[in-house]
Order: sequence, then C-alpha cells, then structure tokens
Amino acid sequence: MLKSHRARSVALVLTALMLCIASVAGAQAKGKTKTTTKAATAPKGRFGVKSPDLNSKGRIALTHVYNGMGCSGQNLSPALQWSNAPAGTKSFAVTMYDPDAPTGSGWWHWIIYNIPATTTSLADGAGNGRNAPSGSVEGPTDFGTKGYGGPCPPVGDKPHHYHITVFALKTDKLDMPGNATSAFVGFNLNANKLATARITGLYGR
Repeated sequence: MLKSHRARSVALVLTALMLCIASVAGAQAKGKTKTTTKAATAPKGRFGVKSPDLNSKGRIALTHVYNGMGCSGQNLSPALQWSNAPAGTKSFAVTMYDPDAPTGSGWWHWIIYNIPATTTSLADGAGNGRNAPSGSVEGPTDFGTKGYGGPCPPVGDKPHHYHITVFALKTDKLDMPGNATSAFVGFNLNANKLATARITGLYGR
C-alpha cells in the first residue's frame, strides 16, 4: 500500500514538471515569433535630396558657377529632387551656403522659401526666375541680390564646400520683410524646421 502511494506521488511530480517545461517552451516560442515579426518590418525612408546635376561632394559644373567677380559660369541653379518629408510638413525652403568663404561668416549663395508642401523638386534655373514654384520667395544673398548666385571662390583656394540644404517646415509661410538678411531668414528656418536634407558640391579654381 505504501509503495503504491509513493508511486502515485512520483507520477504527480513528474506530470507537474513536464507541464512547467511545456509552458516555458511555449513562452520562448512566442517571444521568437514576436522578434521575427519586428525584424521583418521595413523602416520608413529618411528625408533626402538628390540632384541630377550634382554628385554629393562632386565637382560643380561650370553651368552652375557664378558669372562675374572673375568667374565665367552660366550661374544656373541646379535641379533638385527630395523625398520622404516628415509628417506635418507644410512648406519647404532651400539654401546654398559656402562655409569655406574667407569672410569669417561663410557666404550665402541662395535662399528660397515658402515652397508649397506639394512640391518635391526644383527645375534647373528655378533660382534665376525660371520655373520657380508659385508663391515661393527668394531672399537676398551675400552678393547683395536676390536669387541664385553660383560658386566663385578665390583663385588658389582649396575647393570650397557648397552645402545645398532642403528644410521641411512646420509652417506654410514664413512672413518676413523682403530685405531680411540671410541670418534673419536662417533663424526663422531653424525655428520652424521639422527636418533637413543636404547635398554637397565642391568647386575651386
């Protein structure tokens, strides 16, 4: 009788142990399934800009170089295309800036803002009064004029870096005076930006 009781006790303990092992294995299997599903989810594309006229950190062609101050380019702004703007974008702005200019504050070559949120590209020459998006505004550059002004670094300098930046903005309009300085415009761009995308070209002579 005692042996029979002990046998039943051992059987119960073994059954409980097997159930515990099965429960742990099931939990691990579920965890693996969740991990696999998460890894298979594709990340959303990042905000980016490209140009058929420029390769990032490639040499800028004479077509886009300034015409004046000793330079003899065609002074035509390059075509740009951007994608994957963040949610909430209400307008865009584009700037071109040379941090290597020997001025102590760089050189602003192009500022255009209030570009509609439905716009995802600029045609070549958009900074020269051709095919600019309706409603867009161009600000003064360090040439003292509005519109695109191409590269024209000092002779003998190492190639300068020309950063073309697209700003995705949380406002549909930047209400600024027509004579607003590049610093004033830059302040408002940074105060309203959701994200930026950049492409860089090089030019020296």
